[in-house]
Amino acid sequence: MPERPDRRSSPSAAAKRAGWRRPASPASAPPAGPPETQPPAPQAPPPADHRSVVDSAVYRDGRRVASPATLAETFRQLREQPDGMAWIGLHRPTEPELHSLAAEFNLHELAVEDALEAHQRPKLERYGDTLFVVLRAARYVDALEEVDFGELHVFVGPDFLITVRHGAAPDLSSVRRRMEATPELLSLGPEAALYAILDAVVDGYAPVVEGVQTDIDEIETEVFRGDPAVSRRIYELSREMVEFQRATRPLVGMLNNLMAGFAKYRTDEELQRYLRDVADHVTHTSERVDGFRQALTEILTVNSTLVSQQQNSEMRALAEAGFEQNEEIKKISSWAAILFAPTLVGTIYGMNFETMPELHWAAGYPFAILLMAVVCVSLYVIFKKRDWL
Repeated sequence: MPERPDRRSSPSAAAKRAGWRRPASPASAPPAGPPETQPPAPQAPPPADHRSVVDSAVYRDGRRVASPATLAETFRQLREQPDGMAWIGLHRPTEPELHSLAAEFNLHELAVEDALEAHQRPKLERYGDTLFVVLRAARYVDALEEVDFGELHVFVGPDFLITVRHGAAPDLSSVRRRMEATPELLSLGPEAALYAILDAVVDGYAPVVEGVQTDIDEIETEVFRGDPAVSRRIYELSREMVEFQRATRPLVGMLNNLMAGFAKYRTDEELQRYLRDVADHVTHTSERVDGFRQALTEILTVNSTLVSQQQNSEMRALAEAGFEQNEEIKKISSWAAILFAPTLVGTIYGMNFETMPELHWAAGYPFAILLMAVVCVSLYVIFKKRDWL
């Protein structure tokens, strides 16, 4: 955590801040030459679009003393407060806005580049006396039953805190109101505001954990109910848990690094307790998320097994139906063959030909009947032995 000088006992605090701030241009200066030879003054850059400034305030002793409407006004107000602190909240700022902040507060160009591009992994980096923190916030969208992730970049200096938010989460207005309601905590400096932001981000994970737990319970019911769409839901929730792990797992190491610097940066004891509580919540959340991912993996395995069993049952049923159908075809074919024999004999002797030798034979009719009976009985015996009948 950056070391915050005690400006209440240091009358040269303003001079110290002026050493790493961009020097202000004088209000007026004599011309360098005659008016006719004076080069034209450069055109002032167009004012940055300040619609991305969500809230900007200057605090002194933990109490808001100014609420500037623009970044330039914030810079001026902070210069007039030697022991003040600026808290600037931005949402998807423009490049000119971030560059003006970088010039005013001496922000490192790599950190500014990360804040512009977004899509960064959670991390904590120190650039001189400025701390740069990247956080991944999350919120559970009940209507869609999915997790929405946001990204937050925080610059922490000796007398300023800048938040750059990408996404809907987290809502930092409640954090600011809570800190303003406890000026004794906010008077501890920008690091106190940083810990409050960390706490808000981590607390925002709790509804997500509960929502995911509900989704997993529903998925387990759908799996054993045989819902065919459950596989897709398991896959989508597994992907969200991967993102959740990427958001929570690095926080454990980040907070451990902050706690390791308590003695070096003489962090206030109240803030130390504050951060330890946040670290406990992060560890608990990270363990829950790991458990969710393991549970989803097991559920997916069970679902695959159940799907395979269902497919095997369907194939078995189809095989049994085919076998039964084959048996029926055998019976029909057997009886058709048995009935075909007497039909063939009767058809032959029913032809009206005078030269047929058996037509005038006295034993012809009994012989034909006997022949049909013998053929039918023989076929019946053969088919019965083959279990066709």
